[in-house]
Amino acid sequence: MNVFWFIPTHGDSRYLGTTEGGRAVSYDYMKQVAVAADTLGYDGVLLPTGRSCEDAWVTASSLLGATKDLKFLVAVRPGLTAPSLAARMAATFDRLSGGRLLVNVVTGGDPIEQEGDGIFGTHAERYEVSDEFLHIWRDLLTKTHTGGTVDFDGKHLQVKGATVLYPPIQEPYPPLYFGGSSDPALELAAEQVDVYLTWGEPPAAVAAKIADMRERAARHGRTLRFGIRLHVIVRETNDAAWRAAEELISKLDDETIAKAQAKFATMDSEGQRRMTALHGGRRDKLEVSPNLWAGVGLVRGGAGTALVGDPQTVADRMQEYADLGIETFILSGYPHLEEAYRFAELVFPLLPRPQRASLPGFSLSGPFGEVVANTFVPAARQTAAS
Repeated sequence: MNVFWFIPTHGDSRYLGTTEGGRAVSYDYMKQVAVAADTLGYDGVLLPTGRSCEDAWVTASSLLGATKDLKFLVAVRPGLTAPSLAARMAATFDRLSGGRLLVNVVTGGDPIEQEGDGIFGTHAERYEVSDEFLHIWRDLLTKTHTGGTVDFDGKHLQVKGATVLYPPIQEPYPPLYFGGSSDPALELAAEQVDVYLTWGEPPAAVAAKIADMRERAARHGRTLRFGIRLHVIVRETNDAAWRAAEELISKLDDETIAKAQAKFATMDSEGQRRMTALHGGRRDKLEVSPNLWAGVGLVRGGAGTALVGDPQTVADRMQEYADLGIETFILSGYPHLEEAYRFAELVFPLLPRPQRASLPGFSLSGPFGEVVANTFVPAARQTAAS
């Protein structure tokens, strides 16, 4: 089980949909979150993309020197970046990071945002561009290990004699991640990506998606790995976790919800439509599956559900998804710095993955926790996993 965290390049908050308790984006804060994720033992971090976010590539590059093992899942936008340039960027990042790059292919589902970036194609045309982009990108990085150039004459994209001189460390190229729910998106994933990502839908819906994707990939003679994007709200008791969920939206007014839902309705993303359908903009039916809460999606686009509960409950729900075939969990929580620590400390010991014995900077043989009265060392408690 691989567990990733999230770098909030669009800001962070203790309350959704309001400035109260909000934290502005700053390098120092993003560095804090990245260093926490690295030292706590998260496998990687996702950096979102879009006009509401600081640029993912610049941000990830700025965090390389502050981290040691952390992998960076960085978004590339077909149609916005030329495939040859994107391939060189990926190769450079992978080399400078020591092989820590993962690439998240984001076609985009907001026509207004797309038009602001000079992209005016239809939903179907955007996926045609993405398909051609990935053919060029993959071919370029594959050939750079042995030499050679790429010629491609597509409906939307053309290159002649394209080459990347400096190969990435990972062969043939850094793994490609992708999420989408429309038929063109599913076909694109089946043919070209390595890890298919789903947003946090109920397990039955995720099981159906995985089965569909396995069949589609098999028709191309391929196999896929699977990941899921979720928020988490974990506390020491279930009651405390549900109170925290309610607190997160406690300052959110109905007008803000209505504006957000109206905006989401203008998007042509099938994934966003499925997220919105889970709650319909209503506050009264937000637990859409046991311990799966859709309150985040009242005002946040994209991933809109959270696993809510005590550590064992959250671990059990994650295992339910793992049993379906999910290998990678890309998580986030509000505020992201505190929730990164909380989740790692409470849930990591219960998951089927290596657990770090201590945080860096402490002797492995020394005391952990605050020494009581300058004399008594707190005794270690046995966890359920041990």
